[in-house]
Amino acid sequence: MSLQFLSDDTGNKTAVVIPIAEWEHILDTHDDLKKMAKPAQKVKKIKPSDFKNIFTKEESVEFQDYLTKVRKEWE
Repeated sequence: MSLQFLSDDTGNKTAVVIPIAEWEHILDTHDDLKKMAKPAQKVKKIKPSDFKNIFTKEESVEFQDYLTKVRKEWE
């Protein structure tokens, strides 16, 4: 197996690169690694419009008043 080592500016090894065929062989022989090798699931992107109408009108006014008060404290 031909490994390649990556190192930082001071020469400390920080990572290793192995040929893909070797990686696939390792995955085939170690079931617990198969779970880690799967790509992460995509996270649903949240849009600002997803938050529409989560506050009542009164809560919105109260929140705006609070923000105004807090901003004035920083002036």
